[in-house]
Amino acid sequence: MANNNLDCPVDFVLINENRARMVAFLVLILGIICLAQLNWGVALFLLADFSLRTFNFNNYSPLSFLAGKLVTLFRTGNKPTDRAPKRFAALMGMIFNAVIALALIAHLITLAVVMLIILLICAALESLAGICVGCYVYTYLKKFGVIR
Repeated sequence: MANNNLDCPVDFVLINENRARMVAFLVLILGIICLAQLNWGVALFLLADFSLRTFNFNNYSPLSFLAGKLVTLFRTGNKPTDRAPKRFAALMGMIFNAVIALALIAHLITLAVVMLIILLICAALESLAGICVGCYVYTYLKKFGVIR
């Protein structure tokens, strides 16, 4: 992250940032589909995929698998970055998609739409601009003592 004022989590395990950004792009596409159709099945799929990535089961994540294939296909190469900020962002995505899925199932459409729009903004920033909103959230949570 270019901003030195951010306090991103670190675990000193490197992953390919291009693959992570491709996953975010796939989330963006699925999020748009979910928003257009208000489909709780898509939200549940995203919840499952975010959960797999949050708990470090990336090998079982369909989006991570597809992103790896697309990175190879488009020959974007390997750009090493620390894994921890992406896992934290996946945790945020998991929480958001749990709320989105429950809101859609309970017909709380306004809540679902607002949460989907926030998810889409985060996914767009990560995939298209390389801006990890999770690092900003983590920094503020740490600043206010919510996490150590």
